[in-house]
Amino acid sequence: MRFNRSLRASLLCAACFALPVAAGAEVITLDEIIVSGGLTGIAAEAYGRAVTVLDAAEIEERGIVTVQDALRIIPGVSVSSAGASMTQIRIRGGEANHTLILIDGVEATGGSDEYILTGLETANIERIEVLRGPQSAFYGSNASAGVINIITKKGEEGVQSGGSVELGNGSAASAFISQRTQRGGLAFSLSARDDNGFDQSGDGGEKDGITRKTANLSGDWQATDDLTLGFTLRRATEDYDSDSASWTATDADSYVVDDPTQTSTRDETSGAVWGEYSLMDGRLVQRLEWQDTIFKQNYNGGPVTRGETEKLKYRLSYGLDGRPVAEAAHILNLLAERQKDHSSEAPAYARDMTSVALEYRGFLENGLDIQAGVRRDDNKVFDDFTSWNIGLSWRIPDTVLRLHGSAGRASVNPAYYELYADDAYTQGNPGLAPETSRGFDLGIEAELLDGRGVIDATYFNEKLTDEITYVYGAAPDGSGRATYENQPGTSPRQGLELAGRLQATDALSLALNYTWLDAENPDGSVEIRRPEHEIGLSATLQTFGGRGSVTGDIRHVMGNWDTQYWGSYPTVELPDATTVNLSASYDLTESVQLTGRVTNLFDAENTEVWGYATQGRTLYAGLQATW
Repeated sequence: MRFNRSLRASLLCAACFALPVAAGAEVITLDEIIVSGGLTGIAAEAYGRAVTVLDAAEIEERGIVTVQDALRIIPGVSVSSAGASMTQIRIRGGEANHTLILIDGVEATGGSDEYILTGLETANIERIEVLRGPQSAFYGSNASAGVINIITKKGEEGVQSGGSVELGNGSAASAFISQRTQRGGLAFSLSARDDNGFDQSGDGGEKDGITRKTANLSGDWQATDDLTLGFTLRRATEDYDSDSASWTATDADSYVVDDPTQTSTRDETSGAVWGEYSLMDGRLVQRLEWQDTIFKQNYNGGPVTRGETEKLKYRLSYGLDGRPVAEAAHILNLLAERQKDHSSEAPAYARDMTSVALEYRGFLENGLDIQAGVRRDDNKVFDDFTSWNIGLSWRIPDTVLRLHGSAGRASVNPAYYELYADDAYTQGNPGLAPETSRGFDLGIEAELLDGRGVIDATYFNEKLTDEITYVYGAAPDGSGRATYENQPGTSPRQGLELAGRLQATDALSLALNYTWLDAENPDGSVEIRRPEHEIGLSATLQTFGGRGSVTGDIRHVMGNWDTQYWGSYPTVELPDATTVNLSASYDLTESVQLTGRVTNLFDAENTEVWGYATQGRTLYAGLQATW
């Protein structure tokens, strides 16, 4: 069965690029993309580690309105939702809290905990960068499996403004305005969505909706030729509904129960203030930055929990070859960082950490680029830790091939709840050790058909030690409650990530993403909520002489397992699922665009978490405007 699935998945991926291509199709040249994959930005072309960049144009073209849906189309990323208000992200088979989520480079959650995605919207987002593989050398703890950096719009030179409205199973609106000169600018955005949602229990009860409001303000100013100052500030509030879980369930239908009383709230505040000073004609650049994230959560009328993470960061960049850092072929980066985090779940156990990191980047002749970094974390609570990462990218001369590979070591500190929980269901374990991972990946990227397409294939292999797991009835006090324990042995993960794009004709573009994942616990059992196969196919057709477009997305998931929370709590395989989404747009004027989309076109069942229903067929229509 496993072999047959692998064969079918591989054939489907190959079929995407077996399609005929019209002669004379326009060659598309992409702008250089800078990714935040090190202590300073780097061009994607020279980046040795695995990365996917999803920009605003593609997000809008494919009708994607939440970040969690955007991540579903990225290889190596598994998204599992227990209803729309509880979504976890797992990269390369890692745990959900092994992925660090940033917004404009600032941690999205406070208290060094996992960020649960709910209604986080894509409105006013410039791009989403997904870095896969161990990243602790540059980002510290919680970046063991990867990093997701969500970058908001900053605007271009001049005055820009725009907005959008949408109706369909609720309503949404957004607005953006920016003003920039050659010496800096300001950008301000607002977004609000009142999503009526759907019944998560699948019992035909009341809809479980989400109401979310977000504001972003950012600015930068070149005070002198050598000094630039900047800031970013983000506020978001959210109210959302959910349903109850019955721990006395005897079958699937009785597990998730419709419950109109289940309502929760979130309050998110994050920001940063920074200054960057250039010396020696740009050969030496210093940056000082302070970041703060406060995250408040309330579940169903219970007490509000508050987590906060503060960081003070100093970075020095030096051009080793005598040229300015922005132009240098050899760069040395030094980072000194002090982090403090605390949580109301354990007010007596605030944590702090001091870190030093060093990175070398070399852009060598013959298309070879190197990035290497090492970091030392001096922890107050846990043992000190050294993480490292190395990446190589080689554009083979006189060919259309680029080889890339990386290796690294990373760690994840236990969460406050895992260490210090003390409630009716769980007792924490203060003796938990941090989880540690080692891994490598190897890939090849090739241009196709005279530059009309590109395909990238990456194999990865990672090993996690001291994996933390939830154990029922094992609380140290003998109360029968659950607790957390480090699993003995190694949890292996390996897989294949495939991504491709093809400009089939002047009007038709195609895209592919595929992930094969083999993730196991130390005892050989399968890791839950990490599908073995995920396949995505997309096609966009330009219509009406370029004034309109239609995009279709197909996503197929096979080999997804979850725990069945009744009987003996066995691990069961969820049904294979195929979903189809459509989106379309038409330019009414040069500034105003009519939009429409249909999610789950064929009303297919698509269970990502055992017992929870997913949204059925839903239609939306809207308007977008830019000036």
